Amino acid sequence: MRHLRAVNEASDEGAKRILLIDDDVELAALLGEYLESEGFVVDAVANGVQGIARALEGGHDVVVLDIMMPGLSGIDVLRRLRETSEVPVLMLTARGDEIDRVIGLELGADDYVAKPCFPRELVARLRAILRRQRPLPGQTFAATPTLRAGALEIQVPERRALWQGRALELTPTEFNILVLLVRGGEAVATKDELSLRGLGRARQSYDRSIDVHVSNLRLKLEAGSGGAAGIETVRGVGYRLNLS
Repeated sequence: MRHLRAVNEASDEGAKRILLIDDDVELAALLGEYLESEGFVVDAVANGVQGIARALEGGHDVVVLDIMMPGLSGIDVLRRLRETSEVPVLMLTARGDEIDRVIGLELGADDYVAKPCFPRELVARLRAILRRQRPLPGQTFAATPTLRAGALEIQVPERRALWQGRALELTPTEFNILVLLVRGGEAVATKDELSLRGLGRARQSYDRSIDVHVSNLRLKLEAGSGGAAGIETVRGVGYRLNLS
């Protein structure tokens, strides 16, 4: 295991901790150095077995996970991680590999960056993920600490969603999307809006990230509510919450 640490870490108690799991040691070193120059603290491991062990120890704000690794693949790591942890995960995928990308999002990854990637883009995506764990733009806790729609209750400051008092296990991205849908009421939330405010980035052409996140959220809502809550697809426009 290689541990990367910024020189000024001790003076920056607020630095966000990143776990980088990638078998390309040289690339990991380059990305780690760049991330640290941007104020992050980085731990790097070179295989999936070590990666899942470190990720499950906790203490990291985001996991950056390479999908294509020998032995225990990134998909396997993500699947095991999501059994017990909701730590945000950003995937590193092969450029143009739509299948692995969609599978990763379906398993609960929060976002992806295609390799070879520009370090600046990676930093931008990481900061967007971290912002999702804070209040949404324009959101005031004092005014709307709790949102309700039927038996659905969202405790905004605690980032907790409940159906009839039972917690729904949502990723940070799914939680933000649900908040947007609840706040929208019967209005349709467009994919562009959900991407910009839920993912923290503008939606690109042929980007299915929002569709996959919404699909995951729909399944969790339906399972948690016994079919009483779901998400309606408005073809060609976007989505809205559907309560029966």
